[in-house]
Amino acid sequence: MEKYYNLINGKLVEPSTNKYFENINPANRTDVIGLFPMSSPEDINIAVDAARNALVLWAGMTPPKKGRLIFEAGRLLIENKEKLAKVIVREMGKTMPEALGDIQSSADVAYFMAGEGRRLYGQTTFSELDKRWALTKRIPVGVCGLITAWNAPMAIITWKLFPALICGNTVVLKPSEDTPLTAHLLGEILKKAGFPDGVINIVYGIGPETGKALVENNDVELISFTGSTSVGKAISTECGKKLKKCSLELGGKNGLIVMDDANIDVAVQAVASGAFSTAGQRCASTSRVFVHTNVYDEFMVKLVKKTKEMKVGIGSDPDTKICPIINEKQLKRIKNYVDEAQKNGAKLILGGNVLTEGFYGKGNFIEPTIFTDVDIESRLAQEEIFGPVLVVFKVYSLDEGIKMLNDVSYGLTASIFTSRINDAMFALDLIQTGVCYINAPTFGSEVHMPFGGLKNSGNGNREPGTQAMDVFSEWKTIYIDYSDTSQNSQFREKSCICK
Repeated sequence: MEKYYNLINGKLVEPSTNKYFENINPANRTDVIGLFPMSSPEDINIAVDAARNALVLWAGMTPPKKGRLIFEAGRLLIENKEKLAKVIVREMGKTMPEALGDIQSSADVAYFMAGEGRRLYGQTTFSELDKRWALTKRIPVGVCGLITAWNAPMAIITWKLFPALICGNTVVLKPSEDTPLTAHLLGEILKKAGFPDGVINIVYGIGPETGKALVENNDVELISFTGSTSVGKAISTECGKKLKKCSLELGGKNGLIVMDDANIDVAVQAVASGAFSTAGQRCASTSRVFVHTNVYDEFMVKLVKKTKEMKVGIGSDPDTKICPIINEKQLKRIKNYVDEAQKNGAKLILGGNVLTEGFYGKGNFIEPTIFTDVDIESRLAQEEIFGPVLVVFKVYSLDEGIKMLNDVSYGLTASIFTSRINDAMFALDLIQTGVCYINAPTFGSEVHMPFGGLKNSGNGNREPGTQAMDVFSEWKTIYIDYSDTSQNSQFREKSCICK
C-alpha cells in the first residue's frame, strides 16, 4: 500500500505521529487508494514555520512574476487534466465530465489570477494639503491557513490558493481527508511550476485535530474555510478571539422557483441536474423547488420521468449521471433524513433507498429521492442534507414562492424560471441569496465572478473573482509630503472648501 507524506518546505515529510489513515474509493470500499498522514499539531507548527520563513521572499517578488508561476501551474493543470480527473473520479466518486470540469475551473482561476498580477491596483488621489500625495496599495496578510472540502477537491483549493498567492501570502493547506490524493498531485504540479520552497505547504489529517491546530496557531493570520456551517461558526469564534481574518464559504439550502410561463422542459432539466448531479453533494445544489400550481402536475410528471432516466453508478461509467456518496457516514446521514421525513408524513414520490445489489453493495449508493407534502418547518425543508434529496412545493403566486424560498437560515444560491422580465427582476430584488440565476440551475458560478452567500451560508467574504483579493490582502494607506514643512490635515483652522 503506497504511503504519501506531508509537503513542508518543498520536501515530503513523514508525520510526527507515524500514523496514517486510509483514502477509500466511495464507489468500492475495498479499493484503498493510499495511506495519508494522520498529522499532529506539531506537524502543523512545522509547516507554519516554513510558510513564515518563506514569506519575506515571496511577498517581495513582484506580482507579475508571481503571476507567471501561477499561469504555469494553470498550464500544467490542463496538460494533466485527464490524469487528474481520473483521480477525482476514483477518490471522490463524481463522473468524468464533472471531474474534468473541476480541473478546468482550477486552470481558469489560475489564468485569471495570473492576469491580476498586473492589475493589483491601488488608488492615487489628491490630498487636502498642498504638495502632498495620497495613495493606497495592497499588502499581503501573511501566512494563510486553507481548510478545504472534498466535493470539488481541486477547484475548492485553487479558488482559495491562487488569490492568496497573487496577493503575496504563503500558505498551509489542510485538504479534506476524503480527497487527499488530489491535493498531493496539486502539490507536485506547484513544485514543477517553480514555486519556491515553503510558499505552499500541505498537511494531511483529520479536521478536529489537524484543522483545529491550524486555526489555533498564533502565526497564522488568516483562515479560509469551506465546509459545514456548524464548523464554520466554531472557526469564526476561534479566529475572533485572536482577531485573525476569517473567510467562510458554508452550506446552502438552495431554492428554485418555476413560474407558470416557464419553459417546463428546460426547468425540469435544470432541477434534475441541480438536485442529482454529483449526487447532490455541492453547496449550490438544488434542494427545494417551488412550482406554480398552474404547471405543477406537468412539471412533476416530467421531473419524475427525467430523474428515472438518470443512472446511478460509478463515475468512470460514461452512462452514470448520479455518483456515489462520499463515505458511509454521510450515506447513513442522508438515509436518516429520508426515514425521518417519511415517519413525519412527507410523501415519498421517488427513490429513498440505499442500493445494495451487485456492485452497489461495495460502495455508497442511494437512489435519487423526491418528496412532496413536506412541512415547511421540518428538518427536510430547512437543513442542508448534502445528498440527492429534493423537496417540491406547490405555490400559487410569485410572492408566495419568494417568501417560502427565503424562509430558511441559508442564503447561498437560488434561481427562478420565467419568461416575464418583470417577474424576474422583482425576484432578483427580493431573493435573499449571494448568487441568483434566471432560467438556469442553482449552480454554475464562474471564476471571474464572486461566489458566496448570505445568512448562515457565509460571513460576508467572496471567493474567487477580484473580490477574493479583498480577503487575501490588506490595504496600506500612504501619504507623500514634499512641501518641506511639517503640515498636517488635522491641524487646519479652515476647511479647504473655497467660498
